[in-house]
Amino acid sequence: MADSGILPFRLSPCFKQQPTMLIGVTTQELCLILGARLSVMRRAGFRVVLISGPGQLLDRMAARLSVECIAVPMHRSIAPLADLLALVRLWRILGSYRPDLVEFSTPKAGLLGMIAAKLRGVPRRVYMLRGLKLERSRGLKRWILLTAERVACACAHVVLCNSKSLRAEALALRLAPAGKLLVLGEGSSNGVDVERFSPGPSDVREKFSIPPEAPVVGFVGRLTRDKGLPELIEAFDRILVAMPAAHLLLVGWFDAAEDALDAESRTRILNHPHIHCTGFVSDAAPYYRAMDVMVLPTWREGFPNAVLEASATGIPVVTTESTGARDAVIPEVTGLLIPPGYPEAIYESVMKLLRDPERRFHMGRVGRAWVVEHYSEEQVLTLTANYYLSLMEAEPIARLQSA
Repeated sequence: MADSGILPFRLSPCFKQQPTMLIGVTTQELCLILGARLSVMRRAGFRVVLISGPGQLLDRMAARLSVECIAVPMHRSIAPLADLLALVRLWRILGSYRPDLVEFSTPKAGLLGMIAAKLRGVPRRVYMLRGLKLERSRGLKRWILLTAERVACACAHVVLCNSKSLRAEALALRLAPAGKLLVLGEGSSNGVDVERFSPGPSDVREKFSIPPEAPVVGFVGRLTRDKGLPELIEAFDRILVAMPAAHLLLVGWFDAAEDALDAESRTRILNHPHIHCTGFVSDAAPYYRAMDVMVLPTWREGFPNAVLEASATGIPVVTTESTGARDAVIPEVTGLLIPPGYPEAIYESVMKLLRDPERRFHMGRVGRAWVVEHYSEEQVLTLTANYYLSLMEAEPIARLQSA
């Protein structure tokens, strides 16, 4: 990330030693969006240690940014024995590093990390709430997930919410008192690299043998039920009837999570002549440039990076009114909002945009300007670094309790 006029202030000279900050997530895949965050925290003066599930993405991230990393296997699903083992490992790590500040996010790492940090008495404990998995759960499972979120929040001094609607939902669920639930700026935990995600040429259409003039509907994210893939596939079949030349570009991988797609849906996607599935990609920027419209028919989010990235690339977006997703679009200005779970709503919204090139162009232009103004990576992460440094400059418990 290039330096700009907005730089985080550095720690005051009263700190004789470099403070240690631990950032923890459940799986290695999230390391993909943590690179700039880690870099900014190092620039701000922290010794940064990254914790996540094991894998090559974790190792590559640590090597590229020269940060310390620790692999701790964590199951995303409920796994009592494995969770206990992971908790013990985190407790030992925190005892060894004695961090001045911790930031844990994602449900499992958030729960186990915040409990371990509380037990170790870490003086500054931040829970980054990136979304609420419980929104799509029912019965006993929902109660377990709700309890887990409340425990994680109770162990934290501060709960940073990804978006304003996520904070409102957390407050409605009584996850924490209002004073503990914070949104920095306009939301988003990472922002967007507006130089990398920008309009421009792309060879993606050629790579997938998509004609230059063909309408392309795109999707970026995990290929799961909660992301609305079943509804998107059904809607695309209707789009093909109206526009036989259309193509669907799925930029993502089949995630083996609890909301994984069934075998029939996967086979349908892989065998469809007009659906192109990329699998995991490390850089989605060229893929956005190949799209005419980006669709995220998600059921739950915190604040979807994909929507901001598409807008920064000048692509109009169709997404849902779900928590988090609705914060990422200015309705009828940068994109369209629809209720989740309705293939016909996806079809109607996408067709409106595909049939109106002038409107698509205008939405894309306004969307990019909006993201550049409010959600540039430098702006979002500088705000975060300044906030964390303000916690370091004050008496830890007194400052955090008054935040």
